[in-house]
Amino acid sequence: MSLKTLKWLAVITPALIIGGFEFIRHELILSYLSMEAGNWYITLLTLLLSYFFATWMFRNIERTNDRLARETSKRAVYEERERLARELHDNLAQTLFFIHVKLKQGKTEEATAAVSEIDHHLRQAIYNLRTLPEEGSTFTLRAVKWLQDWELLTGIETLQDLSIADKVFTPGEEVQLFAIIQEAFTNIRKHSRASQASIELEASGTSWSLRISDNGLGFAEGDPGRYRYGLAMMQKRAAELNAVWKFQSPPEGGTELSVHSVRRKSNGKDPIPRHHRG
Repeated sequence: MSLKTLKWLAVITPALIIGGFEFIRHELILSYLSMEAGNWYITLLTLLLSYFFATWMFRNIERTNDRLARETSKRAVYEERERLARELHDNLAQTLFFIHVKLKQGKTEEATAAVSEIDHHLRQAIYNLRTLPEEGSTFTLRAVKWLQDWELLTGIETLQDLSIADKVFTPGEEVQLFAIIQEAFTNIRKHSRASQASIELEASGTSWSLRISDNGLGFAEGDPGRYRYGLAMMQKRAAELNAVWKFQSPPEGGTELSVHSVRRKSNGKDPIPRHHRG
């Protein structure tokens, strides 16, 4: 039901029912019903009518808003997929040219490494395209499902601590944040040789923070080396989220990525329950 129809129902229905009752009271039952009793009846009738009509109307509005929110979320995901497809096309073209040059120079090891990089990007792109936007009604459920699949694929124990208030992120922000998570865990799989990884994501109406760490090899201070390409991609996405990010190798070893942002407005929603290890 359209908002225009609801508007006219809100205007006409109370007038018809209350006006009809007043007409019947004055024309037909005034001699049987005192003015004072009639006032009480019309007050009660108005209260009941307002309650039931408002409940029905706002339920319809909430259903309409939920449907629009789902459509907006799907559209954002599809738009991001189109952008990723363009980036993948450009990257493949550049990498294939690089392989061609290296093969001509006889540098087969560098060409082989580039082929492995193409294989990784293609597998990640195929996974993303096969994952439907409808999977999981919330960002948390989609993230938990992806992390569980990643753990099964890699055999790396994954500890999860996710606490996200309802509708903290816009659909576009969810796409960017999810891409950071995917890239970070892809780096862990490719480079860290870790046996355990963890993710902590906490988001309320005013701020959010993300921390991803592993117990792998780490890297020398000031030289992330093998992580460089993935870092550039994550840094770009963090900038698009207006977030502050940091990537380091703690003294105890491994790597740690942190991204956090302070948000200006709160939507007043309570956090959903936390999800722990998948």
